Amino acid sequence: MYFFKKLACLCTLLSASGLVVSAPTLNEDVKAAELQRRSLNYPSVDQRLFNINGKTQYFAGTNTWWLGHLFSNDDVDLALSQISATGYKVTRVWAFGSTNNPATETNVYFQTLNSSGQYFNYNTRNGIARLDYAIAAAGKRGIKLILPLLNNFDDLGGINTYTNVYGGTHQSFYTNAAAQTAYKNYIKFIVTRYKSSTAIFSWELCNEPRCSGCSPDIIYNWAKSTSAYIKSLDANHMVSLGDEGWLTSTSARVPGYEQSYAYTGYEGVDFERNLAIPTIDYGTVHLYPQFWGYNYSWGNTWIEQHNYLGKAVGKPVIMEEYAVPDGEDRLTIMGGWQATIVNKTSLAGDMNWQFGTKLASGQNPFDNFAVYYNTSEYAVLGTGHVKAMAGKNGGTSPLVATS
Repeated sequence: MYFFKKLACLCTLLSASGLVVSAPTLNEDVKAAELQRRSLNYPSVDQRLFNINGKTQYFAGTNTWWLGHLFSNDDVDLALSQISATGYKVTRVWAFGSTNNPATETNVYFQTLNSSGQYFNYNTRNGIARLDYAIAAAGKRGIKLILPLLNNFDDLGGINTYTNVYGGTHQSFYTNAAAQTAYKNYIKFIVTRYKSSTAIFSWELCNEPRCSGCSPDIIYNWAKSTSAYIKSLDANHMVSLGDEGWLTSTSARVPGYEQSYAYTGYEGVDFERNLAIPTIDYGTVHLYPQFWGYNYSWGNTWIEQHNYLGKAVGKPVIMEEYAVPDGEDRLTIMGGWQATIVNKTSLAGDMNWQFGTKLASGQNPFDNFAVYYNTSEYAVLGTGHVKAMAGKNGGTSPLVATS
């Protein structure tokens, strides 16, 4: 913010001296902010790609929601050493963890919300110290973290932990003044704690926000105001919404658009409109066709459609989650999606759900979507895909995403 104050003062002085100076446009402000981030070694947008560790590049990453919820430092170090050895640049870690009743809580948690108030958990065994360690350990290895600040679902205490205390429904959460005040208190707690860390890739408003049956205006207005609030706290890090990429009639021109679930706006999300919010730096897309009523091959259409929209808006897009469960032909299905990303799009990056490994402590946060480290499957979908994405980076000349 200091940078822009200096710029405004300079414009005033030049104007007073008789020189005509145009006020910086929004695009100029955005470009200036990106240059400032880059100079300080924070990840930043570079056209439709990202500058990570001083290099504009495509990247492959993964999801490790559990990294800040592990009790053992050794487990954190093991996972991050394997992620680093794979060549993953970015991983996604839950920075939320709420409970309404700490007396019965057995997991790591970061805040308590109940009738007596809002409290942050500084306990070194099961509180914010666990996320502290994960972020510091990632930073030592040059790995960047996407940190969602809220969960749409109940796992680890999502929107439900706010509505349990402040009333209303899941749908009214986004406009409930008391709930939003508490949520912004939590945002301030997390963002100000880590705002100087270059290990943070971005802040994410919510994991898969939905407002089923609502007008898309509700999440749009919430995303606009909340992302602006985060930017007021931290001008150096990027912000994303964390949505699944649901489309509405706004995007009816997209090749392959159809009148079916993913395109109706039923979940209250308009990907294209939200992506155009100035304080949203890039778009996110998730892919679970088996749960949405589509076949696996449709996943390639979904990928290309969001690449099309990213190009239309002029911002990067990350395929942030995609997975196929055990028992399916994952090498063919996920491998096919990865081939589409590499060969037919300029998506800036993609992140499979999820990285799996054997933790020494015996803690087991993995589901049946995990792709386990050092397996034949991992060699293709993990290490092999990292190499394929790196291959798109080519030589040393500046990269421009065009397709």
